[in-house]
Amino acid sequence: MKKWLKLLSLVIFPALFLTACDDDDDNDGMSAQARVMVIHASPNSPAVDVLVDDKKVNSAGLTFPNNSGYLDVTAGQRNLKVNAAGTATSVINANANLEENKSYSVFAINILANIEALVLTDNLTAPASGKAHVRFVHLSPDAPAVDIAVKNGPVLFSNRGFKSATDFTPVDAATYNLVVRLAGTNTVVLDLPGVALQNGKIYTVFARGYAAPLAGNTNTLGAQVIVNN
Repeated sequence: MKKWLKLLSLVIFPALFLTACDDDDDNDGMSAQARVMVIHASPNSPAVDVLVDDKKVNSAGLTFPNNSGYLDVTAGQRNLKVNAAGTATSVINANANLEENKSYSVFAINILANIEALVLTDNLTAPASGKAHVRFVHLSPDAPAVDIAVKNGPVLFSNRGFKSATDFTPVDAATYNLVVRLAGTNTVVLDLPGVALQNGKIYTVFARGYAAPLAGNTNTLGAQVIVNN
């Protein structure tokens, strides 16, 4: 459990995580809102609890590779904690400057020995008619850089390494057979058949798990889809 303490110092996220907390930002019940989603993407880490200003917001421990859904929080400086489930041990403990009407994804990533956080600002602008928006995030800690392509079709995202994230990208609303290939090659490392991207929807697809699982760990390389709207 000591390894979880490494994230106590994770207050270095540009433009998001600050070094001081000011609870005076809570003006009244009509305060402007922001939204935060926490995603458990560390393949050998235990379940976690999510706390906003020390109030637990999940009813059961969040397990790999699931997410909390968006949590409505008062905009301004908030304290966010992700704790090992059922304990007071924080894996993320940071003060966040959450901007009004913005949405954020906080991914707990990497193996337990090197656990860290990846924070993304989510652009949830509505897609044009007939379109969906999709982004890809590479969160498999031992997988090489990859391309994501339509099977027998074009490359959608190229040369994405661990911890990298694309922007939300418009695509035609349809059901796709996707493949994940070693970057710059035709070598398929993961098939993603039947990925349905619906009209008007916004999606995050992230690679998760191990390319070569550790002993006793069954979290093999796969993909997880989040519907962001």
